[in-house]
Amino acid sequence: MSWLKKMFITLMFSLTLAAGLFIGFFGPVLFQEGNPVPLLVSILKLKTTDSNYVQFLNSEKQSMYLAANQGKNPLFEVKEFMKSKGWKFEEQMGSGLIFLKDENEAIVLTRQYSKYFVIWDVSKSVVR
Repeated sequence: MSWLKKMFITLMFSLTLAAGLFIGFFGPVLFQEGNPVPLLVSILKLKTTDSNYVQFLNSEKQSMYLAANQGKNPLFEVKEFMKSKGWKFEEQMGSGLIFLKDENEAIVLTRQYSKYFVIWDVSKSVVR
């Protein structure tokens, strides 16, 4: 076997091993929300733009957003988003934030996505 062929085989083996180890260690985090591609694209958008949050799912019933964890108050972006839609923050119950508007109540569910990001679910009826 030539030197170049041995080097190519070694390189391919190393890359395969590195990819396997990466998926082994980070797989549970990457796939905790199902398909990780929309989240990875949203993370890139957050890092490359001045946006504070990014919508990564828009279905008939709900919208899902990704925001960077801002340290002391990771839910600040959720509260500001809802405030811009006319909702007033009432209280937090576990991972749900309760908002009021014209005697209507809305609950926004939040969850931590890794150490650096927060995902929040907003019902379509809330953001109309």
